Amino acid sequence: MADRALQPAILIVSDTASQDPSTDRVVDALTPLLLATDQSPWKTPFASIVPDNVLDIQTSICNWTDGQDAVNLVLLSGGTGFTTRDNTPEAVTPLLHRHAPGLVHGMLDASLKVTPFAMMSRPVAGVRNGTVIVTLPGSPKGAKENLAAIVKLLPHACVQAVGANSRVLHAGGMWKLEAEAGVSSGNNQESSTAADTDNHRPQLGHSDCGHSRHCGNKTAKSNDTNEGPSRRNRLSPYPMLSVDEALWRISHHTPDPVVVEAPMTPALVGSVIAEDVYAAEAVPAYRASTVDGYAVIAPDSTEKDISSTSKGTKGIFPVASIAHANASDTAPPLERGTISRITTGAPLPPNANAVVMVEDTVLHSSTPDGTEEATVEILTDDIKPNENVRQPGSDIELGSRILRKGYIVTPVGGEIGLLAATGTSTVKIYKKPCVGVMSTGDELVPHDDPRRLHGGQIRDSNRLSLLSCLSSWGFPTVDLGIAPDTPAGELEERLRNAIEREENSIDVIITTGGVSMGELDLLKPTIERSLGGTVHFGRVSMKPGKPTTFASIPVKRSRSQTDDAPNTWGKKLIFSLPGNPASALVSLHLFVLPCLHKLMGMGQGILSSGSGPTPGLPVVTVTLMHQLALNRERTEYHCAIVRASQADGLLYACSTGVSATGQRSSRVGNLASANALLVLKPGQGFIEKGTLVDALIMGPIRSGV
Repeated sequence: MADRALQPAILIVSDTASQDPSTDRVVDALTPLLLATDQSPWKTPFASIVPDNVLDIQTSICNWTDGQDAVNLVLLSGGTGFTTRDNTPEAVTPLLHRHAPGLVHGMLDASLKVTPFAMMSRPVAGVRNGTVIVTLPGSPKGAKENLAAIVKLLPHACVQAVGANSRVLHAGGMWKLEAEAGVSSGNNQESSTAADTDNHRPQLGHSDCGHSRHCGNKTAKSNDTNEGPSRRNRLSPYPMLSVDEALWRISHHTPDPVVVEAPMTPALVGSVIAEDVYAAEAVPAYRASTVDGYAVIAPDSTEKDISSTSKGTKGIFPVASIAHANASDTAPPLERGTISRITTGAPLPPNANAVVMVEDTVLHSSTPDGTEEATVEILTDDIKPNENVRQPGSDIELGSRILRKGYIVTPVGGEIGLLAATGTSTVKIYKKPCVGVMSTGDELVPHDDPRRLHGGQIRDSNRLSLLSCLSSWGFPTVDLGIAPDTPAGELEERLRNAIEREENSIDVIITTGGVSMGELDLLKPTIERSLGGTVHFGRVSMKPGKPTTFASIPVKRSRSQTDDAPNTWGKKLIFSLPGNPASALVSLHLFVLPCLHKLMGMGQGILSSGSGPTPGLPVVTVTLMHQLALNRERTEYHCAIVRASQADGLLYACSTGVSATGQRSSRVGNLASANALLVLKPGQGFIEKGTLVDALIMGPIRSGV
């Protein structure tokens, strides 16, 4: 729920524990509740102990809640009873800016189910500035029981307390909030009208019951293909979701990424690092020269040697040895008064401490055969110890962290270079998902069929365009061909084969066509009624792409997959995209890409703290170069070309094709030259030239306007 981890603090109110902290057991009892999972929204709590004194209690609370570094939650344990030393409610109440009686009722209700003596507690809860404050009993058992009753709701309370947009938080309805918190309201269901049915709690389907794959889905909303046209839905029974809600459902139902160990090769490019990587070797591993020249013994400024050879580096010196970067053996130790010729990157001979550049020398004499240097004159006396020398580990220290969890191995080459330089042979990454692509429709003809088209036939462009786009993103793909619109079961068989294949196992299936309300639109009925899947959404308030469908199908894990898995059931994801070419490509970029990014580990590690790339297309602000018509009801994702101006450094956008009715979803040419999707919110009339709008960047930004 929170974009970053929340900071809790625990204040123990106890005369005894303040004198002997070893007697406290509450902190150890409460901490595991906060850090119950690897994906806990909480950081490790701060902890402090004060005596049963109002001023001490209030001082500790204010230290934690007032100022820029305020914590998100303060839990106080102790001092809530009826004795004369129980002062916690009296200390806390004056500090609260807003009270939270619902949290108090929740704790008391839970405690009363344990013992009637819960009525003897005087809990207080509320908010000070942006911090939620809750008092708990002093006993470890009572404190744990009270916190357990409300702990799943506290992250939501803390996020609201610090000023989160309540409208955005509640956009998905109560079932979304409950799903995020991991709580349930039992058989309570929200009342709604036809306009807000997207807020309903999802019904349990096949994926929840664990029955045979042939049992079907008793809560299916799709048309029954065995019934005649007079008994079918004519309007979609699936709620019309906002794009944000659809993206949330995709993220919520996308499994966590899988960690694999991969060899260090260029094939790592595009992968996300799954755990911190530490240098196995120092770089450089030895003292190395940074220039071509001569290794010398430069006198230290503290040296008092008055011999001519120790006054400096200027003078004539015999060349005692040669040090090459590719030498298998190091040069012999250098003696004072001699020098060693050395190349860039070569190790310094023992005793040498500096390097003179070859440009600061001249040849003085050669060997008798004239092939080598005998003596060389150094022209400068300014060489200091360690000059032109790279110290061991000066680039990368042994054991230092070179890549963090969540980093992407980019094609720039920097990450590959780090791994190679430090001798890293394997690295743990998140496995890239394999994607299968299938077109559906009796009217489709393979793009390379040499026969002339007849009747209502069209060439299948969707499958090829989606496969090429997925490959450019770096995901392995499987071409699943064209499936006909036949109720007899061929579509089901094609999907089942894709789901159950073991070689090149497919994680995500993308289909195009067959998702509207016609009698031959069979994707939703096949998913729900034949494969026992769950359709998480079947309509989105957007243009193009309104019929976009997202579903999951339960699958039995193989034995190799269940070694580290908590259960033997997993799921395959299905995106059923509209058949119109522009709709299919827009939906691919808008919905499928964030799912694939999450499956490959984007958003893990450092990325969750706000640094690094996030799943989905990057968003920029652009200036419109001409007027565009607005859709009255739906957000439009308008294909455009974004260019960067060299004159003012701003980004400008122009449409790839405008007509009186806007861009047609059937026109694949709209995307042929586009590098962006303009996000045009619903409205009346036109959006004027010069207006700033958001743009989702799909490709390289061009230069020139």
